[in-house]
Amino acid sequence: MLLTVKRIKQLILLFEDGLMAILLSATILLAASQIILRNLFDSGLIWADPTLRIMVLWLALLGAIAATREDRHIRIDLFSHRFSKRSRFAVSLINNLFSAFICGIITWHAIRFVYMEWLDGVKLFASLPAWLGEIIIPIGFGIMTLRFLFNIPLQLLQKDAE
Repeated sequence: MLLTVKRIKQLILLFEDGLMAILLSATILLAASQIILRNLFDSGLIWADPTLRIMVLWLALLGAIAATREDRHIRIDLFSHRFSKRSRFAVSLINNLFSAFICGIITWHAIRFVYMEWLDGVKLFASLPAWLGEIIIPIGFGIMTLRFLFNIPLQLLQKDAE
């Protein structure tokens, strides 16, 4: 059972990292192409700028997902070095719960936002629906919510193992 869970986790991590690598490479290539076309040929791709904005949004949220996965997300940590090990454990549990709560709220409102964009039929460019580019917002924050929630029992299990 544990081996199966570890394999599934590895596949998910491989997918996330692969998607980020492909998206970053495509972003760099598209931006470089746009720069070359503008500077050398006084031309450009009309769809490149809005596409790059969406790609940066996706990269930012995929990066946030990866940071949450590695427990390297931004945290405001002023006093934890002064706490005992037991107190740090409690603060960490509270932080995970609070972070899950905040990400959950953002997920809920992002779902509503994307749904409204879908209902309104907003277009990005070339009749591409805006919600396709924005769908990463609820997906990203939803995954972060789950990761923060899963960190709680994992921390408890890790503490029991010590």
